[in-house]
Amino acid sequence: MKRLPYAPRALWRFFLSLPLSGRIGLVISLLWIFIALFGSMLAPYGMEDVSNASAFGPPSSAYWLGTDYLGRDLFTRILVGARYSIGLALAAALLASICGTLLALLATVIGHWFDEIVSRLVDALLITPSKIFALLMIAIYGSSLPVLILTAAVTYMPGAYRIAHAQAVGLNAMEYVMVARMRGESIWHIASREILPNMIHPMMADFGLRFVYIILMLSGLSFLGLGVQPPYADWGSLVRENLSGLFDGSPAVVMPALAIATLTIGTNLLIDSLTSRKRIKIKEGQS
Repeated sequence: MKRLPYAPRALWRFFLSLPLSGRIGLVISLLWIFIALFGSMLAPYGMEDVSNASAFGPPSSAYWLGTDYLGRDLFTRILVGARYSIGLALAAALLASICGTLLALLATVIGHWFDEIVSRLVDALLITPSKIFALLMIAIYGSSLPVLILTAAVTYMPGAYRIAHAQAVGLNAMEYVMVARMRGESIWHIASREILPNMIHPMMADFGLRFVYIILMLSGLSFLGLGVQPPYADWGSLVRENLSGLFDGSPAVVMPALAIATLTIGTNLLIDSLTSRKRIKIKEGQS
């Protein structure tokens, strides 16, 4: 029997090493990422196609999840809306985690006045209520996609910085880092080769949490009418625009909310399984 290439084998071993909850979370997360990438190709109708069906129509063979308040196919709008709900949150979470980690590494290896200045600036951002900061940014610059990404990234960067800084400070006191300093290695070498590789796993878990928080934040802003604006639509805006069908029990309200719930639950299950897996490895190493 022909063996699989190395990469698929490694992915399959990683999948089998997860507990059942982690496997479920991984499958759900990968499914939504696949939909975000290829949803527009899989959609049976156009995003703005208005059908002859009635508003808030029930599910049928033509419209699998029914229609929205204008008679548009809800299944299509959820598939295409995943691009904005997941894409914006992923971009903002990456920006927040990368900037927070880099600042934490520089503050740790440089130390002294640079660490104090950066930490105080981050503290100022950390105590600012996230919703108020988001509303202020949108009121000043408008609700465009780049503004939403930047707002979410700045809002959640301080938390990523704090986690990364705590990890980096502990690693900076390790003997192998001191040896690297005595060898005369540069600040960049110490940060990128000695400290960063040993804090990747905690930062990846933190990145997953930032991703979930940002999805909920952006969905909340869209529900208030301050997030993604037409002709674009994310899941939060789909809930808002179809809210009048709530009392009729229309799927147009329930399905976008269910999409948000399944994505956040799946991501949380995966993160929890990864952190518990890491704790088990640490205990096995100590024993």
